[in-house]
Amino acid sequence: MKDPILKEAELRMKKSVEAIDEELKKLRTGRPSPALLEEIKVDYYGVPTPINQVATINVTEERSLIIKPWEKNLLSAIEKAIQASDLGLNPTNDGNVVRLVFPSPTTEQRQKWVKKTKEIVEHGKIAVRNIRRDVIKELKEMTKNGEISEDDEKRLEKEVQNLTDKYVEELDKLFEKKEKEIMEF
Repeated sequence: MKDPILKEAELRMKKSVEAIDEELKKLRTGRPSPALLEEIKVDYYGVPTPINQVATINVTEERSLIIKPWEKNLLSAIEKAIQASDLGLNPTNDGNVVRLVFPSPTTEQRQKWVKKTKEIVEHGKIAVRNIRRDVIKELKEMTKNGEISEDDEKRLEKEVQNLTDKYVEELDKLFEKKEKEIMEF
């Protein structure tokens, strides 16, 4: 049976990795992804609503996203919201859909995106290590209070380190995958 402290630590580490994975999905790469628009909101009857909740978003072969709103009156609102975002893309509105064309990024842009990816992943590693630090501190406190033996403390510390290594490795894999995605033409 797994110790409750280890279960809690693993759950927290897993959530940290999942949060980083979600953040990386929103990071722009050379290819278009509907996840890039998740943070952009349009005014839908007075309520700021994510684009993916008022339109269908499709990826095309020609490095573009096609945004087809469920109501035509949202076309200009979607167009304005994208222009106001920090994506740096110019949407075109043909009266039926909004088209976002993704130009091929320069090597310099790709390197910048890889650097940003590395920063995001590093934040995830720091979060995982902070969880390890908190758990080890808790174990030392439990030993001091006589709740667990020193042998149990050492054993649990080793298991926490193994968990830490596992989730840091997962973050490294996320980085490698995202880097490959960014650098491919």
